Amino acid sequence: MKDTNLNIDDPFFEAKSFLNGLIDLLCTQEWLAAEHGKVEKLIHQDGFEVMRLVLQSYLDERTRQEPEFDSVRQGTREHTHKRKNCSQQLNTIFGKVKVSRRSYSDGGVDSIFPQDAQLNLSADQYSDGLRRQTAFAVSEQSFDKASESISRNTATTVAKRQVENITRHLSQDFDAFYQSRQVEDSDTSDLLVLTCDGKGVVMRQADLRPATQKAAKASKHKKQTRLSRGEKRNRKRMATVASVYDIAPHRRSADSIIGSKEENSQPPKPGNKRVWASVEKSPREVIEEMFAEARRRDPNQRREWVVLVDGQPAQLKTLHQVMKKQKIKATIIMDFIHVLEYLWKAAYCFFDESSQEAEDWVQERALKVLNGEAGQVAAGIRRRSTKRNLNAKERKNADKCSDYLLKYKSYFRYDKYLAAGYPIATGVIEGACRYLIKDRMDITGARWGLQGAEAVIKLRAIIASNDFEEYFSFYKNQQRAKNYPFYEQIQYRMAA
Repeated sequence: MKDTNLNIDDPFFEAKSFLNGLIDLLCTQEWLAAEHGKVEKLIHQDGFEVMRLVLQSYLDERTRQEPEFDSVRQGTREHTHKRKNCSQQLNTIFGKVKVSRRSYSDGGVDSIFPQDAQLNLSADQYSDGLRRQTAFAVSEQSFDKASESISRNTATTVAKRQVENITRHLSQDFDAFYQSRQVEDSDTSDLLVLTCDGKGVVMRQADLRPATQKAAKASKHKKQTRLSRGEKRNRKRMATVASVYDIAPHRRSADSIIGSKEENSQPPKPGNKRVWASVEKSPREVIEEMFAEARRRDPNQRREWVVLVDGQPAQLKTLHQVMKKQKIKATIIMDFIHVLEYLWKAAYCFFDESSQEAEDWVQERALKVLNGEAGQVAAGIRRRSTKRNLNAKERKNADKCSDYLLKYKSYFRYDKYLAAGYPIATGVIEGACRYLIKDRMDITGARWGLQGAEAVIKLRAIIASNDFEEYFSFYKNQQRAKNYPFYEQIQYRMAA
C-alpha cells in the first residue's frame, strides 16, 4: 500500500518510505500469522536501516542548509578556495553514513571544514555511539569478544585492532579529567577514607618491569604447553589499586564484631566512591594521586582522614614518605581481616584444623586484639609455643603471628578506632582489586601489552566509579580542542 501523503521533496522521504514499507509488510497475511520472534528479528534488522536512513537524511539536510562563506580567515591566512560536497564516511551504530560538507583551503595548509567542528567529528571514521559501545564492551570482555559484541548489538563491525585503538584513544584523558574535576563538598562530619593495594597482571615479557623481565628471561619453562606452579611469578607486573570515599562514622564495640553482642543499627555505606588502578605508574605515583584526590575533596583537611591498608611493608613506607612530604595528617589502620588470618594460622600450631578449640581460641584472641591488647596476645602466643616445647617448624606460624602483632601494634589500636567510628576492614579495596583487575585482566590465556592493559583498567575504573557520562563529555570537549583548535578564532566572510 503506497502512502500518497509522502512528499518526495521531504528531506526524510527515503527514511519514511522505508518505514512505511516495513509496516506494510508486517500487515500482510503471511506476517500476521508469523511467530513473534520472527517479527521481532525483522523489526530489529530493518529498524537499524530505518535509523541509518534517518541519520543520513539529517546529515544531508545539514549539508543543504550549511551556510556558504566567501572566505574563511584563520590567523593571517585567508582561505578563499571553496569546494562543496566534500564527503567522508562515518561508521555509526546504525551502519555507515556519508557526511558531506563545504571545505575552505589555501595553498600549503590544511583545509578547513566548519561543519566538522560543529558536528565534533573524531579524527577517525567511528562515531560517538560506537565509542560508547566499545567502552562498555572492552570493560567486560576480551578485545575479540568486544568486537563480536559490537557486531551483534549494532548494524556495523569494528575489527579487533580498531577496538584496541579506540580503547586507548578513549582512555587518554583519564588523568586530565580527574585532575580538573570539581568534587562536591561533603558533610564535614563524614570520614574521608583512603585505601590502596596491589594486584598482579600477566604481561608480555617486553612490558614487564626491568627486574621481573630479567627474572623471566632467566627462567626456563618446565612444560611446553603451560606455565607450571610458581612460574607466573615472573610473568606479572603489579597494578596499584586505589580508592577514596566518604563514610559516616560508625561507633561500635569489640563484642559487636567478635562476640555475642549484636548491632541494631545498619552500618553506613560508602559515598562518592572513586576507584582506579594503574599498571603503568609506580605504586608511589598512584599513592600520590590518592592523596591528591583526597585534597580535592578536603583541601583544608577539616575532616578526619583514615588510610586503610593490608600492611605490605613497602606500601607502608611509601605512605609515610608521601604523608610527611605533603604534611598530611591521617590515621593509618591495618586491616583486621589480615589479623584474623594470622591468628587462624597460629591456632593450627596448637589445635587440629576445624576443631572447636581452634575456633574458640581465635575468637578469644581476636576479641583481645580488638580491645587494644595486640602486644599481650603476641606474648601469650610465644609463651604457649614454649610451654608446649614446639620445635622451630611446629611453631613457625605462631611466631609469624607474634612477630606481626608486635611489629605493627601501633596500627592495631582497634579499641580507639571503634570508639571513633573508623572502619577497620579493607573490603572496598579488596573488591576493587577483584573487579578492576582479576575479573577482567585474568581472562584465561591473556598476556597483556602495557598500553592495552592500562587503557582497559582506566575504562573499568571510570565505569565502576559511575563517572562515565561525565568523563565522556569531558573527552569530547578535549577532542574538539585537539582536532579543531582554531575554530573559535576563525573569522567568516559571508558570500555576497
